[in-house]
Amino acid sequence: MNLKSERRGIHVDQSELLCKKGCGYYGNPAWQGFCSKCWREEYHRARQKQIQEDWELAERLQREEEEAYASSQSTQGAQSLTFSKFEEKKTNEKTRKVTTVKKFFTASSRTGAKKVAQEKIVKQGQLGRERNADNILRDLKEIFTPSWELASPTEAEIQEAKAPSPSINRQASIETDRVSKEFIEFLKTYHKPGQDIYKQCKLFLDTMNHKRDLSIEEQSECAQDFYQNVAEKLQTRWKVPPEKVEKAMDQIEKYIMTRQYKYVFCPETTDDEKKDLAVQKRIRALHWVTPQMLCVPVNEEIPEVSDMVVKAITDIIEMDSKRVPRDKLACITKCSKHIFNAIKITKNEPASADDFLPTLIYIVLKGNPPRLQSNIQYITRFCNPSRLMTGEDGYYFTNLCCAVAFIEKLDAQSLNLSQEDFDRFMTGQTSPKKQESDSFSPDVCLGVKQMYKNLDLLSQLNERQERIVNEAKKLEKDLIDWTDGITKEVQDIVEKYPLEIKPKNQALAAIDSENVENDKLPPPLQPQVYAG
Repeated sequence: MNLKSERRGIHVDQSELLCKKGCGYYGNPAWQGFCSKCWREEYHRARQKQIQEDWELAERLQREEEEAYASSQSTQGAQSLTFSKFEEKKTNEKTRKVTTVKKFFTASSRTGAKKVAQEKIVKQGQLGRERNADNILRDLKEIFTPSWELASPTEAEIQEAKAPSPSINRQASIETDRVSKEFIEFLKTYHKPGQDIYKQCKLFLDTMNHKRDLSIEEQSECAQDFYQNVAEKLQTRWKVPPEKVEKAMDQIEKYIMTRQYKYVFCPETTDDEKKDLAVQKRIRALHWVTPQMLCVPVNEEIPEVSDMVVKAITDIIEMDSKRVPRDKLACITKCSKHIFNAIKITKNEPASADDFLPTLIYIVLKGNPPRLQSNIQYITRFCNPSRLMTGEDGYYFTNLCCAVAFIEKLDAQSLNLSQEDFDRFMTGQTSPKKQESDSFSPDVCLGVKQMYKNLDLLSQLNERQERIVNEAKKLEKDLIDWTDGITKEVQDIVEKYPLEIKPKNQALAAIDSENVENDKLPPPLQPQVYAG
């Protein structure tokens, strides 16, 4: 779907929400823009084409293999044919002789075995006659008792069974038991058609249990075929009114998908979990997006509007706790209605489709619903297709798919931002300027004012920190440049005026060191004291 971004906000033409084949039903991005009916037709057509191509390829390969084998065997024709006939005749003769000898020596043993078999047949007949009455009563009970009463065996019957099925001993969850009881009570109002519906549902569940190895798309195809067949039988065979058909299909979907939920929701064979993590990471990275950027016509300063926004976020988050596709759709519908009410209160006029989509995107960004992609895929695969093709449920679900697609492809142009600012916001280097506390109305609570004041202070501190870090890096660079400059100047001076270091002077010798006739000299004069 082509999503457009304009200065006045996000706009999607209503024609783009419809099936691109022009049938008038709502399309779905998961079905490449087709509705459920057209998508199944396209899927079957592509599948039949692929099967035909694979069949032609297999025939061609088999034909080539047979031709190659025939050409290789033609060189050994006469010799191999004569030898094979001789071996076949020899084997048949040997088998005939062995069989004749066995018949001759094992006649008495066969007679004894025949008597033993006859005795076993007599004993089994006696036991069968003893239980014949019980079997007849059980058969009559199966014929004249409704199928939902047979589905709940008594404790005596369970204990009487020699090899009970593991499904009987398995304890079902509380929700599954409650849904089963509600489904049986609902079918009792349909009398004969209700019995047939219950049998078909049980048969479908058994079939799905044996098809666990199939891909999730093939299991989805089985579920959609089952919905279509049951709806056609209700309308054509039993002449059920359309309003009762819709109620019956809702109950059938609830009964079946409650039991199949743990097997078909976010299966390990798909990449649904990987997509969930990617969407959650994307929404966390877009936490800075404001309502003004999306042109959301909602004023959360109004208490009633704020309550509606909280309820819408709660509903979209609650979708993950539901097990039935219809219940998940109901959460999306309630969320959408709260959005319309919030817009209506803010603008004092009915909301339009152009106002709804950007507000829904804002709610999804603010709520960050868990397993969003898995829930969308689960609804697409196993919901009653009539709900997704028409009605308000289908409209709101299609808009949710558009909102998720917009979030995945959100860029600077979509938010009317420059690429530089968008990159800075995405990397967390800075955040958009918050609303000043002085511009709040007097009715706004003090907590909200204090929150925005703290956010403003944090933004200022972040800017100061970035400035200090930049100045510190600049100072470090200046110190390195100054050190390199001083070192270079010293080296230039040393090269220009080289320093010559003279050797160390020798110690002065004594005055009489060169006089060799020291022994002939008179002793030195000694000072004498005279008395005067």
